[in-house]
Amino acid sequence: MGSKVGPAAGAMALVEMKEFATFPAGTQRYIRRSLDIGLERDDAIAIWSRDVVEAASIKAQTRMYDRLEEVRALVPDDSGLDAVEPFMTPLIMVSAFDLGQDRLCSFSAYRFLYERLIGPAVRPWLPSSFCAAAALPHLHPEKRRKLLQSISEAAATAPGWSSRSPAFYPQWVEKVEASAAN
Repeated sequence: MGSKVGPAAGAMALVEMKEFATFPAGTQRYIRRSLDIGLERDDAIAIWSRDVVEAASIKAQTRMYDRLEEVRALVPDDSGLDAVEPFMTPLIMVSAFDLGQDRLCSFSAYRFLYERLIGPAVRPWLPSSFCAAAALPHLHPEKRRKLLQSISEAAATAPGWSSRSPAFYPQWVEKVEASAAN
């Protein structure tokens, strides 16, 4: 949860939880895993790895997410083009990696993850980084089509963006046996 306490923060957290609940289970799992890696919350391999293939995928994601610190430091304060190249290039590379994992199935899932990984200041840049990464040829043409169609006109042409920090950061939840819960 965020640092704000009160009715407004609680209402926003609930809205974000509801949005997260609309994502497919595989997307939810990938977002939680990605937040563990990108925010260095927990040992992602210990929590998320079900086999050696998944462990290798987590290691590759960890190496790619090493760029996030640089991306966070380079988020432009304004829309001036002089700051775009050093910021957008690593952002698009990390985005392309995530979209290539075939777990983020829409712009809303991508936006949900990236505003938590990088922070609210990245919001104005997410439509362009998503479109650039989704249009790269490493993705199957059908996947590119679905991703690019998932961004709404409103998201692509928004006149402004909130600077409010996300309130809900989903995490791994241990399963509790029904008999143990009583």
